[in-house]
Amino acid sequence: MNKINQVYHQPLPLPNKPKTESTQNQSFKSVLQQVAGEGIKVSKHAQKRLDERGIHISDQQWSQIENKMSEAKQKGVTDSAIVTRDAVLVASTKNDTIVTAMDRSEASDQLLTNINGTIVLQDD
Repeated sequence: MNKINQVYHQPLPLPNKPKTESTQNQSFKSVLQQVAGEGIKVSKHAQKRLDERGIHISDQQWSQIENKMSEAKQKGVTDSAIVTRDAVLVASTKNDTIVTAMDRSEASDQLLTNINGTIVLQDD
């Protein structure tokens, strides 16, 4: 008759980290942003295209883009075209990254592939 020897492992207690002054006074949202990463990222390629084409996106527009990308991500969109008055951005909502950019006149002659969602931003 075979006997099975069971060994029980007790997890080691983790050392308590002292709370630093900076984390005690931060809001949950700011701590979460630090852990999750700060907003959307712009790839080197996209930044080069923005610079080459003289496309300027205001902080308010970036905030709108970030919010809409988050909404799209929640709805299952992984790759999107973001259409503004002056530009079209192609974004990976899955990775929170802008992957390329073109001005609207250039985009009118382009075929965008592998896009499963479109975000259209209106001017305020």
